[in-house]
Amino acid sequence: MSSPELNQRTDTNEIEFHNDIHSTIGNTPLVRLNSVTSGLEPLVLVKVEFFNPGGSVKDRIGWPIIEDAERDGRLRPGGTIIEATSGNTGVGLAIAAAIKGYRCIFVMPDKMSHEKILLLRAYGARVVVTPTAVEPEDPRSYYSVARRLVEETPNSILANQYYNPVNPQAHYDSTGPEIWAQTGGRITHLIVGMGTGGTISGTGRYLKEQNPDVQIVGVDPLGSILYELHRSGKYTNAEGYKVEGIGEDFLPGTTDLSVIDEIVQVDDRESFLMARRLVREEGILGGGSSGSVVVGALRYIQQHQLGPEAVVVIILPDSGLRYLSKVFDDDWMRENGYLDQIWSDIRAEDIQSKKESGRIYTARTTDLLRDVIVLMKSRNISQLPVVNTEERLVGLVSEIDLLNHMLLTNHVHQPDETIESMVNIDVPIVGPNTRLETLMSLIKDRPAVVIVNQNDQVEGILTKIDILDYLSSQIR
Repeated sequence: MSSPELNQRTDTNEIEFHNDIHSTIGNTPLVRLNSVTSGLEPLVLVKVEFFNPGGSVKDRIGWPIIEDAERDGRLRPGGTIIEATSGNTGVGLAIAAAIKGYRCIFVMPDKMSHEKILLLRAYGARVVVTPTAVEPEDPRSYYSVARRLVEETPNSILANQYYNPVNPQAHYDSTGPEIWAQTGGRITHLIVGMGTGGTISGTGRYLKEQNPDVQIVGVDPLGSILYELHRSGKYTNAEGYKVEGIGEDFLPGTTDLSVIDEIVQVDDRESFLMARRLVREEGILGGGSSGSVVVGALRYIQQHQLGPEAVVVIILPDSGLRYLSKVFDDDWMRENGYLDQIWSDIRAEDIQSKKESGRIYTARTTDLLRDVIVLMKSRNISQLPVVNTEERLVGLVSEIDLLNHMLLTNHVHQPDETIESMVNIDVPIVGPNTRLETLMSLIKDRPAVVIVNQNDQVEGILTKIDILDYLSSQIR
């Protein structure tokens, strides 16, 4: 029986199908973030790359890398594809290899999740695990082991994602045009996690060619060298971090730092907590590095005070299904110090509802300085949410903000002086359902977090003492 052709007509209906799984790669959707971006003015969209058949953005580079090796004769029928990978590139290569009939050997550092190892083996690949805490040049490193295996294996190639120009070119050819078309050319900021640098370099180069004003922003974990290398041009010593797939201890040849306008640093804890927020508040099950890029994006938006005209696109690289035994396992999170308490089901609204004073006081930017001081004194409060005429949150004004302003030596204070210049817009904003673990990560270096509803209207304000008071009330 012959195979049906695309759009073959059966009676009055047409059968539409793909000839193989490879043709389903790409054209992943853009999805708006709503809860975790409460209070921010830009349109913030995530490009959900786990819609690819192999579950990650790396599906885009597997087929082009193999076809390039076939064209120049480096890979012949019956050959073997070898690669040093954190897991996702291995899957992208394994998909292409399964269709084309090649064998695969993948070398992974031992910090990667067990799910990734099992996934690669499910595709029929041989997986070699190597130590994480060694230098790239060390013969035990996953880069070195992969190169040695190529030397020992006849008719094999090293996919070489860290230096293969096909990597960024694949994103120039697919990811960049998709984002440009999906946003109707209105994208103003692209925010991407950095590993090999292929995604940000290729996609960024395409978008810059369409509009040089598009800002390309990288996200790099603390411990990686890329942030400081881009900022100052200096190499630093790499340190350990647990988030997978982003960050490096060397500069890959596929990273074009000239394309990147700015790099934002994030740490493991906030990355993992944001990944958990994404699935619980947005229904988006991304991996740990998806949490990283969203944290980096929110930080960038707040620091640069982006307004409603900004269209921010964040690339979410892979699925949280690869990290169920890590990021989404409470025991693993606690063992590694990322969950500091056992009351993980406590929400922001629970704490707000137990505060002695149920009334929420706010100020406006047009309020007089002296009136705000009187209000804070009479109600014994140390900070006030500041709202606009539509009651939407603008920022926060605190005692220290007012005090610092009053002590300005070169400023002449007037009776009609307003608080507009004293409002701090860098304020952690959460929804009523935000869990305690997230509240703690946001408030550790800040005086307060503000609770807002879906319309960005203030529903409460929480300080450290509010949280402490609530927790002490739960002790029996």
